[in-house]
Amino acid sequence: MLQRPVDTDINVYHRLTSVVIGEEALREVWMDKQDEYSLVPGCPSDRPLKSNYFYFSLKYVPRSPPCVSHPLSLIEIGTVLPVVVNRPILSPEQVQEETEEAEESTPKLIDGSSPQGPLSPGVQIPEASGGVSTCILCGCIRTTVYCDDHNLDAVPPLPKDTTHVYLRFNRISKINKNDFSYLNKLQKIDLTSNIITEIDEDAFRTLSNLDELLLPDNKIRQLPELPHSLSFLDLSKNRLGRKGIKQEAFKDLKDLRLLFLTNNHLDHIPIPLPDSLQALHLQDNNIQEMHEDTFCNMKDYSYARRALEDIRLDGNPINLSKTPQAFMCLPRIPVGRLI
Repeated sequence: MLQRPVDTDINVYHRLTSVVIGEEALREVWMDKQDEYSLVPGCPSDRPLKSNYFYFSLKYVPRSPPCVSHPLSLIEIGTVLPVVVNRPILSPEQVQEETEEAEESTPKLIDGSSPQGPLSPGVQIPEASGGVSTCILCGCIRTTVYCDDHNLDAVPPLPKDTTHVYLRFNRISKINKNDFSYLNKLQKIDLTSNIITEIDEDAFRTLSNLDELLLPDNKIRQLPELPHSLSFLDLSKNRLGRKGIKQEAFKDLKDLRLLFLTNNHLDHIPIPLPDSLQALHLQDNNIQEMHEDTFCNMKDYSYARRALEDIRLDGNPINLSKTPQAFMCLPRIPVGRLI
């Protein structure tokens, strides 16, 4: 049973099936666009329930750049639960005969294999921890893994072809060296709102395709080595302080566009910053001064940093009016105190 809300504006055709096998659900999703979906166990609240149906919802979340919100649409899916049939107890000979008859009646492909043989390529069966598949404990849609708000205290084993992983609102306290190292296709890690205090120095360094690393609202005191592929790094609401960011930590991140370091007890602006940077958020720190060459090149007055249009220094004790020369190369004056 597949029902789609009348008021939805999803312009995507899709086919979804859910088959209940014992205590595990095998789910397949076919889509013609690279959109993200999230399967949420639950029941529809606006219609009567059928006792022989297993319900869950599909949350549609269009891909979008950061800070852009979209309305969510829900698609309700139900599948008939297995029906228990009372059957007489068979002798071993009768079981053998019945099995042979079933095999003979099963259609075969040209190569002689059964169409009900190996699972189709669209179905992922990832590595399991403690006998429970991560994708059954959490939820997997194509190469995206959703493990939000599952009270996890460590990063679970993930499918090797994972590209996006969401581990928000858990109780993870440490990121180990091998938690992500085997995920060569990983593009996004979101660990928002955990209790991370320690990250292994090489936990992210070898992830050559990692584009977004989101670690806000944790207790991180030391920034580890970062992959040069990053374009978005969010470390807001942590405890980096004066020594948490190594010297020239961002120098080689040539593709970095967004750097968020809000509320980290910082007393300085970490430099040098790559020319690719478009937004630098440093609100609610303890930055008291800025040098004239923090953003600009005082030896070359023709130098212009045109990409860096969004600098936030509000909530710091620094008086921006004391260093007007520091903003000459910028397209806009930073947001902050001017008196």
